Amino acid sequence: MTRILNPNDPYYIDNPGRVKTIQKEMHARGIDVYLGSRVRTMSFILDAFCPWRSYIIIPPEGDPTVFTFVIDAIRLGDETWLDEDHVRAYAPMGGMDQISAVTDYIKEDLGIGKGRIAYEDGISTYTAEGNLTHWEFTRFSEALPGFEWINAHDIIDSISIIKDRGTIERFRKASLIVDEGHKAARAALENGGYKGMTETVIAGIAALAMRKAGSVSEWNFAGLNEISSGYRTGLGACTPPTNREIQAGEPLMLDFHSMFQLALGDHSHNYLIGPATPRQRWHADNFVALVQTVLDNYRAGASPSSLAEIMMDCAESRGCADFTVPGCEHGIGLFGDEWRIGAKADGPIPYWTDPDHVYRENEMVVCAMQYASPSEGIGFRYENDILILKEGCEVMSKFPLAIEEIN
Repeated sequence: MTRILNPNDPYYIDNPGRVKTIQKEMHARGIDVYLGSRVRTMSFILDAFCPWRSYIIIPPEGDPTVFTFVIDAIRLGDETWLDEDHVRAYAPMGGMDQISAVTDYIKEDLGIGKGRIAYEDGISTYTAEGNLTHWEFTRFSEALPGFEWINAHDIIDSISIIKDRGTIERFRKASLIVDEGHKAARAALENGGYKGMTETVIAGIAALAMRKAGSVSEWNFAGLNEISSGYRTGLGACTPPTNREIQAGEPLMLDFHSMFQLALGDHSHNYLIGPATPRQRWHADNFVALVQTVLDNYRAGASPSSLAEIMMDCAESRGCADFTVPGCEHGIGLFGDEWRIGAKADGPIPYWTDPDHVYRENEMVVCAMQYASPSEGIGFRYENDILILKEGCEVMSKFPLAIEEIN
């Protein structure tokens, strides 16, 4: 049955209000219908988990209608706020395929046969963005010959940058859930518990703790919980766990993820499995200092480029610039919206982060920093959801910023 929205719920989101804001922008741009296809768009409007290829049609007035793969339509209808008439299925049968279902709805149900139609195009660093493919665009264009096609993904991107109260509360909860995973992992590792333990096992220990605390998924597109030990900590920022055993004398990076009502908790914590060498401790102290410096400088009015400059100045002063990746963060939103910062798509590198994007109060990002010395077999990662404040930032995960030595 349709989910009833409750304004008294601390995690309440005014989804009908979001639709009206989108429609207001459509009217201002002379757009007659919006064809959304991205995961972030589904999450922002439907407020429900929508992993199958789906399309959402936003008319000039009234509620949108979503089309999803037939095997998931009933479940989606049960979880979203839209009524059953606005959650429809497409299927691999004559006249029920996605092109026919969507275009027939626009022409027959909405009665729109010509005009300007918005769609979502571009590119993303990660796979599951959901931009309209060339095949889809070609087929939709052939079936809707009376329309001018306008790439208008920036409507959703711009509206979703500033987080409302319910969304912020969801991220707070998701981040505290991640902390439970780190607490369980820390307890499992100490007193020699790491001996004989693999990266995969420590990932599972944390996942169970987070599930008990309310997480419904590890959500991440880069391998669920990301774990690296030893030389693997210096390989980069995508380290799905392996069956490699955690060893004494090596670094260990634990990057845990949770999902609570589509909000994504994300926090990385690093250890040195003792005995640590003075050189390992030097690297570790450098990284903690770099992270703290960046966190101290987040605030409304800062930008990705200004933060990167501050970070690299700190790295130069400590003699560790060669080990520091010159970036401080990636974007954040509800499920499917975790990379690009800002709505601008025509920066120096199109569809990458806008380096001159100016942060505003109640914007959120993941502070994401990487430090690596592959030749020495050591690296560290820091990720944490943060809320931009007028002065400073709120760090969502409360797990301490430190690189502990476990003996």
